[in-house]
Formats: sequence, structure tokens, C-alpha cells
Amino acid sequence: MATTSTTTKLSVLCCSFISSPLVDSPPSLAFFSPIPRFLTVRIATSFRSSSRFPATKIRKSSLAAVMFPENSVLSDVCAFGVTSIVAFSCLGFWGEIGKRGIFDQKLIRKLVHINIGLVFMLCWPLFSSGIQGALFASLVPGLNIVRMLLLGLGVYHDEGTIKSMSRHGDRRELLKGPLYYVLSITSACIYYWKSSPIAIAVICNLCAGDGMADIVGRRFGTEKLPYNKNKSFAGSIGMATAGFLASVGYMYYFASFGYIEDSGGMILRFLVISIASALVESLPISTDIDDNLTISLTSALAGFLLF
Repeated sequence: MATTSTTTKLSVLCCSFISSPLVDSPPSLAFFSPIPRFLTVRIATSFRSSSRFPATKIRKSSLAAVMFPENSVLSDVCAFGVTSIVAFSCLGFWGEIGKRGIFDQKLIRKLVHINIGLVFMLCWPLFSSGIQGALFASLVPGLNIVRMLLLGLGVYHDEGTIKSMSRHGDRRELLKGPLYYVLSITSACIYYWKSSPIAIAVICNLCAGDGMADIVGRRFGTEKLPYNKNKSFAGSIGMATAGFLASVGYMYYFASFGYIEDSGGMILRFLVISIASALVESLPISTDIDDNLTISLTSALAGFLLF
């Protein structure tokens, strides 16, 4: 009898262990749960690993760079402060280089052209993902718009900034190309923001593409385009290549935070947009209007059609 009783108890314990219930099962069904625990664990694990970009993972990574996830306003204010310091430090650095005459003025102007917008976009993950984050981020180039207006109108004078951002050292030049440049970046920031590949295309082709077009064209542009003697094959190829590579780099950068999903199709679209921007930049109309406007508009339009 003792042996039979012991065997019965062991059988009951084994059955209750194997048939232990799910967490949500009512207490009355705890002993008679029909689904073994090891099966439920296996099913749940398989389901979680089937998605390449699970929602929980994207949500956590999207907040990785945000300073205060529990307070978006405080976080965006701090992000604005950090980004402003970074942006104006870059401007100050190139201003000092321009004052000291270390590099040629044309080269400095194009290095500023490449540097400022790309550095600004590197700081976007610090801001929240909604319209509030976009507005706070846009205040950084927005302040620079005011600065361009004050300098261009002669309200105050900054020799280093004027030299680093103008072609001939004339303050009135800041009211054209440099102003259009900042307006384009501000518009891309507010309208598209960091979850849109169009923002990447606009800023990368405007900054990296257009900047490298001039640098490469001046150095290697001996063979001119048949329809525009002021542009060269080397400059146009350099622009398309730099804009495309920068776009792909920022695609992976924002994808690492979960804002967009990288793909081969997106890379191909970036290539088409960069080629289209380089073609428009090479046309005489870009010189007549301003290539900062034509490149931005072309990238935005091509991105709208492709994405």
C-alpha cells in the first residue's frame, strides 16, 4: 500500500509539472491546463524571432539617443542646446580657418557647405520623433537664417563667417546661396524629418553632393560638359557619387535607431535621386537661379516620386 501511494503521488507531481498553466489561466484550471509549458515557451520564442524588425526592438532603439524619454519637452530642449553648440562650434571653427587664411577661401566655403548640414543631421536622433522634435531641431538652422539676414543686411559684421560662406567676401552674397542652403535644410527637417528617406536625399545631395562637385570639378574637371562649359564631367560624377554614398551612409545610420528600414530598393532609389540631382545641377539654369535651390527641389521631387 505504501509503495502504491508513493507511485500515485509522483505521477500527480509529474503531471502537474508538465501541464503547468499559462500565467493568465484561472486558478480552477491550474491543475488541468491542456497545453504543456515547454510547448508554450517554444511557440512564443519562435514567434518573437520571426520578425526582423519587432516593434519593441524598434521602440527601444528609437529612444536610445533621447536624453529624457520620460519628458519629451525637456529632452528636446536639451537636444536643441547640444545641437546648437555643435553647429555653431563648426561655424566658428571654419570662421577661424577663414580668418587665418589657412586654406583657399573657395575650398573653405565648400567644406562649410559639406560639413554643416551633415553634422546637423547627425544630431537628429537626440530629438523626439514627432512634430515637436522636428520643430525644436529646425530652430538650429532657423537661428542661422536670422544670422544670415543680419550679416547680409549689414546689421552686424563677422569677417570670418562672411569669408567662409561667400564667394568673393561680399556680405550681400549671404542673402542668396547661403540663405537658400539653410532654408532648404530647415524645410527638409520640418516637413520630412528623420523617418523619411526624402530628408536624407535632400540634405545629402545638397551638402555632400554639391560640395564635392565643386571640389572635384576644380581639381580634375579638365573635360567640360558640351551643354555647359562651366561644368565638367568629373564634377558631375563627383557630385552623384558623394551624394549617393552620403545618402546610403545616413540610411544605415537612421536605420540603426529604428527610424527607417534599410533595403536594397532604397539604395537603388538613392542612386537615381543623386544622378537626377547631378544632372539638374549641371544645367545652365542652376547657375542662373541657384544650385542650392535646384538641387533641393530636384531631390525632393524625385524622392516624392520614388518613395
